[in-house]
Amino acid sequence: MSSIASKHKEFEEHHSGTLADYVTAIAWSPNGNTLAATSAAGEVVLWHNGNLTTLQTGNGKSVDCVAFSVDGQFLAVGGQEGQVKIWRGQELIATLENAPAWVDKLAWSHTSNQLAFSLGRYVQVWDAQQREIVVTLNFDNSSVLGIDWRPDGQYLAIGGYQGVKIWDTQNWDEEPYFLSMPTVSVAMAWSPDGKFLASGNMDRSVTVLEWENSDPWVMRGFPGKIRQLAWSEATTQLGAPILASSSVEGIVAWEKLENDSLGWEARILTNHVDVINAIAFAPNSFLLASAAADGWLCLWNQSQSVSQVLTGVSAGFSCLAWHPEGKFLAAGGEKGELLVWSKVTRGQGFGRK
Repeated sequence: MSSIASKHKEFEEHHSGTLADYVTAIAWSPNGNTLAATSAAGEVVLWHNGNLTTLQTGNGKSVDCVAFSVDGQFLAVGGQEGQVKIWRGQELIATLENAPAWVDKLAWSHTSNQLAFSLGRYVQVWDAQQREIVVTLNFDNSSVLGIDWRPDGQYLAIGGYQGVKIWDTQNWDEEPYFLSMPTVSVAMAWSPDGKFLASGNMDRSVTVLEWENSDPWVMRGFPGKIRQLAWSEATTQLGAPILASSSVEGIVAWEKLENDSLGWEARILTNHVDVINAIAFAPNSFLLASAAADGWLCLWNQSQSVSQVLTGVSAGFSCLAWHPEGKFLAAGGEKGELLVWSKVTRGQGFGRK
């Protein structure tokens, strides 16, 4: 690990708490007032103004995914029990029973209160206003390994064996567009501007599709399967976002070149010494955070060099999430730690207790 001697820390510890087991997922509410976290013990908790509220105590069955609806009204979780539970505030308003299917992927639309979640080879979409399932989509090729709505809500992408299928949300009955690949799509994400869809693959490649261009770019040469992808909201002078991909303990930042035939230029970021479990860009910025099993959370200035290393877990980091305004950075640990750091702003505090 490189030694980072920074006179001006970017982030300082703001809050720490502990869940009973591995923190599986965390998510901020859209207004940034509340942080939700789930654990392998089955807990669901909310952190608000320094206080932890328990929505669900541990029952020994892992809760693996958590997300707030776009308007912040609803919180959804899914996990080992095969249930999708939805809260409005602290009131449990719906429990969708899907046993024995393990629900490990879910995502809210960015434009409506529709929730997509995985059920083996299927994805169901539940409407929070109507309180009903509006469609069941058959991925068919394998279990679903990724779900992501395009930011404008018009398309829903589902990834797994042999590629990614993309449904038109205005016409669910239409055959989906199929981004075919001779491998497994392990991680998948739309860019914030909706222009690009990236897939991180089992065969150590990254595929990037420019929407309305049927010829995708394929980048190779990674040490292992691509576990994580992240797009920046900020764009380069060319007007394109930066794509970060992680494989084993390494990260590659991809910047689009002006010449389409040359595709994307790679910049390799090395500092971690164990598997990276999460990466994410700060809002409207090229500041990249990476959390790994080595117990380090690295901040990469301009997606280039490490400017700060955050610690505080006894084993490794399992997940991370940026506050929607970038004021805070939250992370979960393999031993149940829940940490929140605040951005250091000269002469201005964040009401730290």
